[in-house]
Amino acid sequence: QEPEENDSGESFFELSSKKRLTVRKWSGKVLIDVREFYEKGGKQLPGKKGISLTLDQYKAVKELVNSGSIDALIKKEGGDI
Repeated sequence: QEPEENDSGESFFELSSKKRLTVRKWSGKVLIDVREFYEKGGKQLPGKKGISLTLDQYKAVKELVNSGSIDALIKKEGGDI
């Protein structure tokens, strides 16, 4: 999947109609931002609900995904992956 670009020039992936994963810089640090968006005046605007991960936090999540640990817990709870 190719990333899109917002009005600020930041790259993002649309996760659903109301959620995005954006890679951006804030105060000199690269952040991975997963956030809800809402529409106002024909524009998509970021909401307050979301989380910004530092690169170290993102690497920890990536390791959990790659190792299958998260999938195992989802299956344990009855989720279908």
